[in-house]
Amino acid sequence: MDGQGAGQDWLLGVLEQFGVSGPLGRLGGEHDLNFRAPAADGDVIVKAMRPGSDAAFVERQCKAIAFAHAADPDLPLPQVLALSDGRLWLEAIDENGQSRIVWVQKALEGVAMGELGPQPAAVLTELGGLAARLDSAMAGLELEPVAEAAKWDLLKAGWIGSRLDVLEGQRRQLVAEIVAGYERALPRLSALPVQAIHNDLNDYNILVRPALTTSARITGIIDFGDMTTGPRVCSLAIAGAYAILDHERPEQALSALVAGYHAVSPLTAGEIDLIWPLLRMRLAVSVVNSTIEASGRPDDPYVVISQAPAWRLLENDAVDGALMSARLRTACGLPATDSSTRICDWLDRNRGGFAPVMGVSLAKAEAVSLAVEDSILPENPFALRPEEARRLTGSCDDAIRLGRYGEPRLIYTDHAFRKGPWKGSNRRTIHMAVDIFAPAGQKVHAPLAGKVAMVEYRASPLDYGGVVILEHRTGEEDVFYALYGHLDPIVCERLKVGDEIAAGAAFASFGGPEGNGGWEPHLHFQLALTLDGMGHDWPGVADPDDWTLWRALCPNPAALLNLPDDRVACKTLDTQALLEERKASFGANLRLSYRRPVTLLRGWRHHLFDERGRPYLDAYNNVPHVGHAHPRIRAVACDQLARMNSNTRYLHPAQMGLAERLTARLPQELEICFFVNSGSEANELALRLARAASGGYDIVTPDHGYHGNTTGAIDISAYKFNKPGMHGRRPWVHLIDVADDYRGRFRRDDPDRAKRYAGQVEAALAEVERRGGKLAGFIAETFPSVGGQIIPPEGYLAEVYRRIRAAGGVCIADEVQTGLGRLGDFYFGFEQQKVRPDIVVLGKPLGNGHPVGAVITTREISGRFAEGPEYFSTFGGSNLSCRIASEVLDIVDDEGLQDNAAAMGERLLRGMRELGQRHEVVGDVRGMGLFTGLDLVTDRESRAPATGLADYVMNRLRDLRILVGREGPADNILKIRPPLTIETGDIDMLLDRLDLCLKEAGSILKVSGS
Repeated sequence: MDGQGAGQDWLLGVLEQFGVSGPLGRLGGEHDLNFRAPAADGDVIVKAMRPGSDAAFVERQCKAIAFAHAADPDLPLPQVLALSDGRLWLEAIDENGQSRIVWVQKALEGVAMGELGPQPAAVLTELGGLAARLDSAMAGLELEPVAEAAKWDLLKAGWIGSRLDVLEGQRRQLVAEIVAGYERALPRLSALPVQAIHNDLNDYNILVRPALTTSARITGIIDFGDMTTGPRVCSLAIAGAYAILDHERPEQALSALVAGYHAVSPLTAGEIDLIWPLLRMRLAVSVVNSTIEASGRPDDPYVVISQAPAWRLLENDAVDGALMSARLRTACGLPATDSSTRICDWLDRNRGGFAPVMGVSLAKAEAVSLAVEDSILPENPFALRPEEARRLTGSCDDAIRLGRYGEPRLIYTDHAFRKGPWKGSNRRTIHMAVDIFAPAGQKVHAPLAGKVAMVEYRASPLDYGGVVILEHRTGEEDVFYALYGHLDPIVCERLKVGDEIAAGAAFASFGGPEGNGGWEPHLHFQLALTLDGMGHDWPGVADPDDWTLWRALCPNPAALLNLPDDRVACKTLDTQALLEERKASFGANLRLSYRRPVTLLRGWRHHLFDERGRPYLDAYNNVPHVGHAHPRIRAVACDQLARMNSNTRYLHPAQMGLAERLTARLPQELEICFFVNSGSEANELALRLARAASGGYDIVTPDHGYHGNTTGAIDISAYKFNKPGMHGRRPWVHLIDVADDYRGRFRRDDPDRAKRYAGQVEAALAEVERRGGKLAGFIAETFPSVGGQIIPPEGYLAEVYRRIRAAGGVCIADEVQTGLGRLGDFYFGFEQQKVRPDIVVLGKPLGNGHPVGAVITTREISGRFAEGPEYFSTFGGSNLSCRIASEVLDIVDDEGLQDNAAAMGERLLRGMRELGQRHEVVGDVRGMGLFTGLDLVTDRESRAPATGLADYVMNRLRDLRILVGREGPADNILKIRPPLTIETGDIDMLLDRLDLCLKEAGSILKVSGS
């Protein structure tokens, strides 16, 4: 909306009769003048029609809105304001002396969907339902045709066929193909019943109320100017054409919209089949029309507002139109094809009567699981090793075994299974067949008579090897297909397309690994109800997000094997039931991350996998320091558990080995080690050491710090003790500011900020003296993490330590978050600050998730502590823990992970700074190595924290399968601290997805102010 244009005085005078005084804000429009203006009871939309408009055109819209409102009062439609005499419009002369009809509507809440960009599935489902309600509400309305709407009438859309000369090259050819498809569908479309329809549910005629922390909602349907009479599916197709523009997965977006419509007003299969060709035709009309209009109005941006995204959708080769009807049918719960139900019923009726595919009954064959939940194959879910492929079942006998249908597996690691450019992209994991494992050479028999539809050898590693597709027919002559994969390639010499295969005939045999794609000998037996959209490669594995479609096209083939479906069907983990069980068994304050909790069953390096095999980029969990499921750690753990596991009351070289490794990386004075179970226990011990050494009890610590969940650790963690329901600050705890030089009281433009922040220690020491206490020491996360991923200004800790030591205190460095090479250029955070702590605390990253921590201090401090009672931790310093921790330290060195943290951290920080230049919501980028933060703001000048925006981005990234956290006193700082194994492509994925989320969140913030 721009400001009030010159020459609108005539309109302001007219509007006084509607009780509207202005000012006017200009809105877009193809031909008419549209404005927004304030009024006594809320904003209004003013419409000044193009000169020469017929009053009947306005009355027609007013009648339709009133009719629909009467039929469904809850529809979010505009209310037309009436004049005092009841008229809904009046005629006025504009500044050019031309007559215009003026009418006014109450403005609806929300902004145009087109201003926000692609919407989530929930919003599109709601839109589908509203479109269905609107069609139902308008069904009895009688409309006279108007010339203005004719070019947008999908029953008459063929007019563009004679205007394709305005397009050039491949675009002209593409639109010609769309027109041809439309003309083939036109007879079916013309046979459908007609009614009054809105006819222009585009993304600028749909209003949305966006929100950052709650779901967006549809708040309005506007602009009835293009109404016409036609089949209701036209209205739905038009809504779909604009709702899916620039969606990364337009098929799923359209499915959500159509399912929403069908849930309110059921569609027939015939109507659904028309949606895709009509949708494309609507966009074809749009691009042709805008091209024509732009030639006459080159300076009007409105006429080409949807042209670029329309072309992007029309030219998107990744969208499979051949599967669209089946996809939309199944989204609505209808059979994927016209014959689906008949075929499945016939197979079920004849179950038990088919010839045995293996020549023998499979009733007693053992079922084996390769599911994510049950199997650790492959060790690396991104690279199945040849020896793993050859031993999927791990068996050495000749028994027949069955692999399950619908099973989510991680063994499909080839790039062909990936659905995007990154390792963390979606991938196909759901097995669409039944596997029958048996020795190479085992004969394969046809379960019923068939004809060879395809036979070929696919020699690539982990492909099908020899493969045959047989065409079969039911007793009712419905055609279906069965694929037999991983056959001995000699079948390609013996069979050709068109060959007839008798029921029970042995037509192939199992191939060995050298000829079946490299797999353990088995038969991949898959059923398909159609070949439409299957493509040359006939997928045997489905994307879990598309499983509804593929299980309809390729149902469980158990009937053809004379088995009950549940005998070979995989029963995947019920995550909703798991959530309910958790709620029943655990405390309510044991929270889950993210609004939509995620279930994770496998991990590898810096990726995690859910119950369906979807990969998640772990950019948050610092505990798996050297990566999830590291094989060296597993090997060490298995080896030690096979020996013994005991405590520090007995001698063992593993304990000394770990102590030597740690002290070798620390200042010479830090030579005495205590091993514990966690960072919490380590900090608890560190406090005892400091108090024993100093003779004091009082602690100085930065505000909003966190040091663990034991009672003593919580007492010094303002992040916890200041929460509702907690005890608040103990009198012996003295808080100073976190040295945050972005939003703290001393900022980066102050060259003395380090000394100023450190100087606050003096006030804390004075408070100790006033209460008659004695200082024990100072404890801080070297780089405060929950405080907002803070990098203190240079020299800060040196000044703090000087003051604390002068007062007789001990300096404790909590390095749980920052130690062991995470910072890249420094092994420990205190090295960056050029200080030597008296006590260093390490936590679970030392054990890569195994419960181990460490406290390392001076001989003098440990000696004072030893004057007290014996110290003992049952599991602290166990043989197992010490060997694992030592292995973690070695892995950091052997794999160059500190150097990797430096390189990847620099790439990440550089990329985030570039994002900050594009997105106003980025206030500050901070960090070092793989300890990074992104401070989000609603205003850069005030630095007001964007808490809701950070919540949105964190949860949206989770939806895109990237895990990050958020921290800071206002929870507005994105916390990014992945395992040190993260790679270049993963950083690029994170930055790309973060860019998308910041763009979305910024748009919402801009239009909603939330």
